[in-house]
Amino acid sequence: MENYDELFDAQETVEKEQKPFDMEEYVARKKAERDEAYGIIEDATKEMQGSGEAFQCYLDVQAHFDRYSVSNAILIAAQNADAVGPMKTFDDWKKDKVSIAKGEKAIMMLEPGKEYEREDGSKGVNYNVKRVFDVTQTKDYQKVEREISHDDRTLLKSLITDAPCKMKINNEMAGNTNAIYKSDEKTIFVRQGMDAPSIFQALTKELAQAHMDKGEGYRHSDHYIAAYCVSYMLCKRYGVPTTGFNFKSMPEQYAKMELKEFRAELGKIRDVAGEISRDMNRVMENLQRNQNKAAPEPTR
Repeated sequence: MENYDELFDAQETVEKEQKPFDMEEYVARKKAERDEAYGIIEDATKEMQGSGEAFQCYLDVQAHFDRYSVSNAILIAAQNADAVGPMKTFDDWKKDKVSIAKGEKAIMMLEPGKEYEREDGSKGVNYNVKRVFDVTQTKDYQKVEREISHDDRTLLKSLITDAPCKMKINNEMAGNTNAIYKSDEKTIFVRQGMDAPSIFQALTKELAQAHMDKGEGYRHSDHYIAAYCVSYMLCKRYGVPTTGFNFKSMPEQYAKMELKEFRAELGKIRDVAGEISRDMNRVMENLQRNQNKAAPEPTR
């Protein structure tokens, strides 16, 4: 008869080998993970300041992952710029019965943890590293070109309807200017007779200016580059051609900024693009709802 006693001996050996939980080791490991993630962010931010191509790559990622923070968009761009989402942990993919492809490396992301109080009484948030895999890193993933299709009229109407300023056609626009925001009149003047993509590009640049106009001290030229980036991101997000945008070199204004100041500028670009998107999506949802109500009942 076969002897099974060694199974119990093996269990006892495993139990003896298990180490007690070491809080100091755990804290040190979590800190090392955060330091690694922050290091990636810092290095990638420096690279963006010296490379228009790297900066455009970040804008593409932030346009696609519009709800992600600047830091996480930088992390994605630095580690897997081809990610399309969704992203899940190894265990969450496993729960969905999806396997990660051999050799794929997890993407480090930051997620908020517990709040804490600083010495000055203000509140801060601890961030933890979360390792995720994009759907493109899973087995049997088949690339499908993401088709973004919106009716031109609907897109333009969504820009105009809830805009924070007035818009008027101007038959005498100077030079190559297709649209211009005038702060003193709280109005965007638009060249007559343009096609839909040209109108969208021109309007989004000047809408960004209107959103960044906080009153006294506002100057159109101070926000030109940020508005340009907002427009590019919105074109990418809504499938509008990006012909005419040029990121071959990094704007000198951004290249000379301190890292903290530059990341704040990236945050402004993200937030303004998000504000315009939310206005647009709300209008498009209302238009779709009204169309559904007006649609005739199917005959039986």
